[in-house]
Amino acid sequence: MQLGIESQARLISANRILTYIENLESEAPAVIEHSRPERAWPKYGAIKFDNVNVRYREGLPLVLKNISLDIQPQEKIGIVGRTGSGKSSLALILFRIMELDGGSITIDGVNISTIGLEDLRSKLSIIPQDPVLFMGTVRYNLDPFNKCTDKMLWSALQSCHIKRTIKSLDGQLDAVVTENGENFSVGERQLLCMARALLRCSKILVLDEATAAIDTETDSLIQETIKEVFADCTMLTIAHRLNTVVNYDKILVLNNGEVMEFDRPENLLADRTSEFSKMMAAQESQKQNAQHKGNS
Repeated sequence: MQLGIESQARLISANRILTYIENLESEAPAVIEHSRPERAWPKYGAIKFDNVNVRYREGLPLVLKNISLDIQPQEKIGIVGRTGSGKSSLALILFRIMELDGGSITIDGVNISTIGLEDLRSKLSIIPQDPVLFMGTVRYNLDPFNKCTDKMLWSALQSCHIKRTIKSLDGQLDAVVTENGENFSVGERQLLCMARALLRCSKILVLDEATAAIDTETDSLIQETIKEVFADCTMLTIAHRLNTVVNYDKILVLNNGEVMEFDRPENLLADRTSEFSKMMAAQESQKQNAQHKGNS
C-alpha cells in the first residue's frame, strides 16, 4: 500500500510538471527592445495608479477594484487593512507578478505594462516578510552580480547596523551563509536584506510586513535604519504593526480590494470615525487588555 501511494504521488508530480510545460502561460518578455525606459529611469519615484482592477485569473472575482492613487516622489506610504483586503496584491502588481485586468500603473510617466519585466523589476526593491538569504557567502548575498566594491558593501552594512556582526565572523564578507541563512537570527537576516536593497539604489522600495516576526527592540532598530538609509526613496510599507507607519507621510486603508482612506495619518487620527482611527483604538485596547492580564 505504501509503495502504491508513493508511486501514485510521484506520477502525479510528473504529470503536473508536464502540464506546466505544455499549458502554463509564460510571463511577459524580459526586455522589449522598442519600448525600453531610459537608463536613469526612474529618476524621482512618482507612482500613479489609475482605475486599477486585478483578478488572480480569468473567471475569478476582482481582488483589487478601481484603485486610483497618486504617490509623490520620496513619499512614505503605510498600507493597512484586514486580512484579505488586498495589501499584498498591491505589491504584486507593482512587480507585475499579476497582470492588470484594467487600468494602468505609471512610474515617472512610464506605463509599466509597456516595458519588459527585467527593465521593471531591476529598478524596484522589495524586503519581504520572510527575509531571504541564499547558500553561499555574505558577499554573494549582498552583491550577487559583483557590481559593488568592498568599500560599498561595508558602507551598506554599517548603514544597516550589522557591520559589527559581519566583522566578527570568520572570513567576514566571505563568511559562509548556510541554507536559508539559518546561521543568522531573523533580525540579522532582515538587516542583511536591507543592506542588499540599499546597494541596489532603487528609487522605489516595497516592505511586505518586514517586521512582523521580529521583537519590538529589533523592530525599532529596523525602523530607524529604514528612516535613515531610504530617506530619498518612495516607500510602500505593508504594515503589521500600525505604530510602525503612524509617522509616515500618508496611510492607505484597504478593505475588500477597495481604497477606503488615503490621507495623512494625523488627519485620519483626528477623525474618530475614520477606519484607521478605529484600528488604532482597537490595537491600543488589545495592548491594554494584555497588560492587564499580565499584571493580574
